[in-house]
Order: sequence, then C-alpha cells, then structure tokens
Amino acid sequence: MAEGKACFHNKRILDKASQNPNRKLDKSDPLAQPPKQPNTMRILDPRHARSRNQILKCPECGSIRLYKDGLRYLSDGKTVQRWLCRQCYYRFSQQKPLQKNQDWQINTASALLSDRQVCELLTEESKNLAEVTRQEPAQREGTTQPDVSIEGEIIRYLVWLKNQAYSHHTIRSRANLLRGLMKNKANLNDPESVKEAIANTNNWCETTKLLATTAYDSFLKWQGKTWIPPRYKQTQTLPFIPTEEELNALIATSGKKLSTMLQILKETGARLGEAFKLEWTDIDFERHTIRINHPEKGSNPRILPISERLAGMISALPEKNPKIFGGGSLQTFETSLWSQRKKVALKLQNQRLKAITFHTFRHWKATMEYHKTHDVFHVQRLLGHRNIQNTAVYITLENSVFQAKDDEFHAAVAKNLEEACKLVEVGFEYVCDVDSAKVFRKRK
Repeated sequence: MAEGKACFHNKRILDKASQNPNRKLDKSDPLAQPPKQPNTMRILDPRHARSRNQILKCPECGSIRLYKDGLRYLSDGKTVQRWLCRQCYYRFSQQKPLQKNQDWQINTASALLSDRQVCELLTEESKNLAEVTRQEPAQREGTTQPDVSIEGEIIRYLVWLKNQAYSHHTIRSRANLLRGLMKNKANLNDPESVKEAIANTNNWCETTKLLATTAYDSFLKWQGKTWIPPRYKQTQTLPFIPTEEELNALIATSGKKLSTMLQILKETGARLGEAFKLEWTDIDFERHTIRINHPEKGSNPRILPISERLAGMISALPEKNPKIFGGGSLQTFETSLWSQRKKVALKLQNQRLKAITFHTFRHWKATMEYHKTHDVFHVQRLLGHRNIQNTAVYITLENSVFQAKDDEFHAAVAKNLEEACKLVEVGFEYVCDVDSAKVFRKRK
C-alpha cells in the first residue's frame, strides 16, 4: 500500500508538471510534499532506542544501559515505570523523551526533562517529601512493598565496593547475601533482627552463614555502625574432582571461545578471572608459555607452559582486541558453561558433569600435579599461593582420589653423578642409597 500511494503521488506531480513544463513547484504545494508515513514507532525500552530525541538516559551519569525496575504505584491509581542504571546504580522513574531546542545540549541537567522523584536517600528534605507524597499500596493482597530506603542503601554500598576496587564476584556475592537476608524478613537497620534471620535460615550451611555475617559486617562498617557478630565457622569440605575424560568431553563439545577458556584452565590451573584478563602479549607462541600477569586474591604472577594444541586454539581466535577474549563480561562465560554442561550431561547420561565449574579445573590440575610430583611447593608455585596452607588441601584430595589405586613406578639405579642427573631430567625422583648406588623412581 505504501509503495502504491507513493507511485500515485509522484504520478500526480509528473502529470501536473507535464501540463506546464516551465512551471516550478512551490515547496509549500501539497503535491510537492512526500507522502506522510504513519509514525508507529514507540520506544518502550531505552536499550533499543536509536534516535537522539527519544532515547532514555540516566539523569545521574547519562548512561543508556538501564534495567526496568518495576512500577511505581501512585496514589491516584496510575503506574509509572521505574528504571535502574547499570552504570551508576541510580534509580529513577519514567522520563519524558529529550526535546531538542535552541539551548539543547547532551548530558546536561537542562536537557533532561523528567517527572522523576528524587531518591529519598539523597537529602533529608527528600525524605520528608517521600513521607507526604508517596502512598504506595501493596501490589497484591497479602503482600507488602519492599523497603525502598534499604534497597537504596544496598545500591550505594555496592557502588562503594566497586569504587574500592572489589572484584565483580565479591560485589555480586554480597549483594545476593544482603538481599537474601531481606527475603528472610531481616531488618538491615536492626543487627539483632539480622542475627535471628541468619540463625533461622535452615537452608544455609555454616559457611554461607559465615559469608552472610561477613557481608553484613562490611555493610554496617560502611554505614559507620558496629555490632557483635555471631560466631560461625567455615566447614571444611573437599571439592569435587572429575575425571580427565569428563573434562575433555565438556571441552570438545563447547564453542570456540569457551573450549579455549576451559583448555587454558585445565593446563594452567588459573582462576577464571586471571584467564579472562589474558592479553595477546602474555602468550609466547614460540616457547609455548603463558604469563599470568593479573593474579587475583593476592596470588603471585607466574609463567606456565602450555601445549602446542592450546597454542593453536588461542591463535585461532580473532585478534580484534588487546585481550584474548575481548571486552565482554565473565557472566557470558558462566551462562555458556551452565548451558553447555547441562546439554552434555543429558547427551552422555552423566549427571556428574553438572557439578563441574570453572574452579573445578583448578582443583583438578592441582590434584594431578601433586599426584605426579608429590611436591607441595611445586603445586604452590603453579597456583600462585602465597600461603602454603592453602595448598595443603590438595594432599588430602590426592589421597582420597587415588586411594583405591595401587601406585606403579619405574625404578632406575644411578652409579655416578652423570647418570643421576639424566634420571632427574626425565622425571625420576630420588628414593634411597643401596650399595653405593642411588635408587630413583617415576610413576608409570
């Protein structure tokens, strides 16, 4: 229909022009105007907005990376859309589209025409305003509205953690723990209520309760408050150690990026964040080494050998960014692994695959290395641990994994220093002296 109307409209202009060839069409003539197209575009989500005068932006930082954060229920029965900025965690209500005028500028306070209400956490005056104007009934019968002031305090606390250079995993973990306490009917302004909520949460183990206590303790210190924390202790549990065949099955069925990431973790025992920050300059394709130059949790930097296969997998990735895995987020890898292991577990009918995480590769590598060398200091250097007590757990893991198997060794005897050096170079370890000769062994 649109094409037909356009053709008919142009035909009328040509016919009228052919009657008087010297006639010039006036721009105000309706026949000279192009056909009007129906304006059916309606911006519902700021992430899909493209025009400058229709896009929604955060009034605090100007970012367009926004989340929908529920509805505001007004006293007259109307609802207003709420938004949460993913950049600065600022919450505001539905904005009017930006209107371009003579003095219009981008990312200025005058350019943001908004009917939002200021968050009541910013000033004392806005708290009084909220008490008078905001009367929000429950969304459905039998439920209550969440405490917006506490939620705002949590968001400001998370921003503070980010500014203090805490890791993304720590920030997300503490946010989930604090919101979990609120879900368990804990009042974060009352430490005794938090203690009761933690104690009565039956589906939390002792370690989770300890983490919740640590998260709330940090939250109170940020507020300038103190409390007497409960005494929970971390329960010692041994991590899950899969077989090498299970790890290889997961790597072989994954995509190019995910399989490369998993192979790096398997051969180096690095953490996910350490591997994610790898740059192209950290890979030595000639010597087949990889440099962990961005260690996490206070670990030591290290240079580790890699196989020729892994070097080929890394070189096959597109080199469009200084980082090997680009500028994405870790959450993308976590979602991909969760989906992939579920598919492979269903295909191979092996539910053990669902228990594999990125950190499982680190536990597997450390356990295998200790089984090969029985040298805890070698494993410590491999993992980058500063404290050897963190490495000692793999001694117990190695004993539990290989307790049912009989160790078999190759034995060799060295009669002089030259023979002993050659045996050490190929992996033999010294055992004892017998009749002026040295006995060495190596696992089969």
